[in-house]
Formats: sequence, structure tokens, C-alpha cells
Amino acid sequence: MQVQVNTGNGVQNKESLERWASEFLNGELARFRQELTRVEVQLTDENRGKGGADDVRCMLEARLTGHEPVAVNHHGQTMDEAIRGATTKLVRAIEHILGKLDRHQHRDRESIRKSESLLG
Repeated sequence: MQVQVNTGNGVQNKESLERWASEFLNGELARFRQELTRVEVQLTDENRGKGGADDVRCMLEARLTGHEPVAVNHHGQTMDEAIRGATTKLVRAIEHILGKLDRHQHRDRESIRKSESLLG
């Protein structure tokens, strides 16, 4: 899975941030590896380094094979908190989408209860 990190508004250390984000997201999203092609990370310091509560924003956009992209946002006091919070939201969103797909696929299967030819 490809991880692309974009930064803006005063976010520092892009190279080390890219390495850490790639390792972290690949680990957290490993169970979805077959369904994901790319995750984009957008980090911004909304107060441009002035400090303040929850001023770092992380937007994650996941590209699921054959589906519309899934995007989530999370604000935190640090980059780490913002990325981890957004990742938690992304995992839940992907589970929800893939869970819906599983439920729809199960409905299309033949049931032994519905098919008399399978019973006798």
C-alpha cells in the first residue's frame, strides 16, 4: 500500500514524518491491504505554530479498490495525536464500508432453507 504525505502551514521534518507515517499506517491498516491501493495524509498546523488546543489537523484519504475514496479528519494538539485519531476514524469507516459489502454479498447467496432442490 502506498502512503503519500502532504504537509502545509508550518509542519516540519517531512522526510522523517513520511517514514513514520508510512510504517504506522501500513501496520494499522495491514488487515485491509488487499482492498487498499493508497492512503494520502494531509497534515496542517492551523495556527501556524502559535500553539493552542487541537490546532494540528490530519486528513486521511484511503483509496479502496473499486470504490469511492474514504476521507476522515481529526484535530489534535500534536501531529502524533492528529494522525492516530484520524487513523482510528479511518479504520472504523473502512470496517463500515467493507461490512456493508459483506452483508450484501451474503444476501445474494443461495440458502439451504430457501432452495428445496438442496434439501432433498
